Amino acid sequence: MDKSKRPFLKSKSKRSFRRRLPPIQSGDRIDYRNMSLISRFISEQGKILSRRVNRLTLKQQRLITIAIKQARILSSLPFLNNEKQFERTESTARTTGLRTKNKK
Repeated sequence: MDKSKRPFLKSKSKRSFRRRLPPIQSGDRIDYRNMSLISRFISEQGKILSRRVNRLTLKQQRLITIAIKQARILSSLPFLNNEKQFERTESTARTTGLRTKNKK
């Protein structure tokens, strides 16, 4: 049979998928005091990771988000991760130079 006349067939991939364990077990309490649990759902920059990345249900993601925000407000968790100090010497020099204008 010609390649052009053959019906389109999907090639079946024979990969075996290992089912991943859910990130939150049934015994884990989602609470603002449970820092070991909360820290797993925050990026290096301090951002809350998305539900797709976390593999959480909608209800679990809402509870995690609320717990992270409560922990931030109570200062047990920083709003930003300040491990990297950004150098602002160049940007401040540029902006101060633009603000000095000659008036006529």
